[in-house]
Amino acid sequence: MGAIFDFFFKGNFFLKFVTLLYALLFSLITNAQVDEIPNYKAVDINLHNKIVKMDSIYFTAYNTCDMKTQAKLYDDDLEFFHDKGGLSTSKSDLLKALEKNICGKVNRTLIKGSIEVYPIKNYGAIQIGYHKFYNNQEPNEKSVPSKFIVIWKQENKQWKITKVISLH
Repeated sequence: MGAIFDFFFKGNFFLKFVTLLYALLFSLITNAQVDEIPNYKAVDINLHNKIVKMDSIYFTAYNTCDMKTQAKLYDDDLEFFHDKGGLSTSKSDLLKALEKNICGKVNRTLIKGSIEVYPIKNYGAIQIGYHKFYNNQEPNEKSVPSKFIVIWKQENKQWKITKVISLH
């Protein structure tokens, strides 16, 4: 009790009171925000595993410049949104740009455990995750995690990427 008495009644009381009040409010606000965001739990673990596998297939092709596999996985009606590059709706233009600008120059690494998968009834799934890109031309450049969203469509037991949102 003596320490509390000394804290409030010796020195600058107002400054200490405001600091204490700020700390309490900050603690309440941050705890409330964390409690509102639930931890991810797969709704359908089989779907989750399938999309994680499809992600691996696509990005193995991406990292090895396997343009045939990449082309096979992109839907003809593709929409690719890139925060820096804008919107691309041409599958062939996107594949040409990947071959010219990515092949042998950039590698992607998934942030382990970051993938979330949500089923879309009568369509497929939405995949959300984080990954890093490493530019082989700039080996000392630091890579930071960036968020991505992929919409997968399933038709005739085949999975296709229909939309991509790539944020850096």
